[in-house]
Amino acid sequence: MALIIPVRGFNPEIGRDTFLAENATIIGDVVMGEECSVWFNTVIRGDVNSIRIGNRVNIQDGSVLHTLYQKSTIEIGNDVSIGHNVTIHGAKIHDYALIGMGAVVMDDAEVGEGALVAAGSVVLSRTKIGPNELWGGAPAKFIKMVDPETSRELNKKIAHNYLMYSRWYTHPDAPNELD
Repeated sequence: MALIIPVRGFNPEIGRDTFLAENATIIGDVVMGEECSVWFNTVIRGDVNSIRIGNRVNIQDGSVLHTLYQKSTIEIGNDVSIGHNVTIHGAKIHDYALIGMGAVVMDDAEVGEGALVAAGSVVLSRTKIGPNELWGGAPAKFIKMVDPETSRELNKKIAHNYLMYSRWYTHPDAPNELD
């Protein structure tokens, strides 16, 4: 069972049909939507400020979400994919965005709807990534625009695949495809 820790009078709120890996840790002022998945060795640490997560968000293995005390918060929209070993520190991630494996997104950065942050990128504090933009590198820079429909479908597919994967753990007879 995941480690869910209240702190400073805040109890994490987890939406229905959300999968929490048995060694995931969710702490404090965290509100998570429905049909999310929080994978192995992930830490969502809402001890110093709030973390708000939409519906059908997958936060993959080894990721860390945290904020700055009394300064930054995390807001994540719907159908967002956070890749393996990602660090998000006090940033805003809009609907249908994808944060690639090993990326770092720093305080007060904003990732627009349908945007893609390439694996291994470092998005510096206060960086604003627009909708449907692809950014990559360390520090991350604009690479190109991505077709909005292609981006939305790709990110929606990944988010829905992770919903399917999570059901393999919670419903042993679940099909290998979602309806």
